Amino acid sequence: MKTRTHFLSAFFLLQLFIFQACGQNTKEQYTTPKKTSMENKIDKPNNPYYSNTDTKKLNLTDAQWKKVLPDDVYQVMRHADTERPFTGKYWSTDVKGTYYCAACGNKLFRSGAKFASSCGWPSFFEQDNKNSVTYKQDNSIGMERTEVLCGRCGGHLGHLFDDGPAPTGKRYCMNSIALDFIPDSK
Repeated sequence: MKTRTHFLSAFFLLQLFIFQACGQNTKEQYTTPKKTSMENKIDKPNNPYYSNTDTKKLNLTDAQWKKVLPDDVYQVMRHADTERPFTGKYWSTDVKGTYYCAACGNKLFRSGAKFASSCGWPSFFEQDNKNSVTYKQDNSIGMERTEVLCGRCGGHLGHLFDDGPAPTGKRYCMNSIALDFIPDSK
């Protein structure tokens, strides 16, 4: 079974290499964005869809995401799993910088909008810009909540509540595992 899994992984990587090396694209495959003056600050060589600069919406299949995301990130972002409170790497940090989507690199939040909510997850009172996130009604655990999704890839980030601080009164309660962070340069 392991040999077959290794063979299939190698076969997939070979096909990916051939398509990219030849400059061919399939209909489902995302085309590489044109270079801009600002390059990716986070390198994810196994995820060709990751970009800190591209804002083009992604429409990938679940199988495509499963191939490029680590299993724990995949479970949270594609199946709305939730990490345990007080366990994520960003829930209590106060370093200045920018938070990005861990699946696609979309810019989501600035550290200036982060606050200590004591809920066990990183919390923000506003998104970076109007296209950073989208919203969906969530009644999955018998209560009405607003799910927060990445505005570029549609990945599950967490939930929005109306108990945050001024000036918005909002609390974007996010899963650390759904976020990447780049500290401000000094």
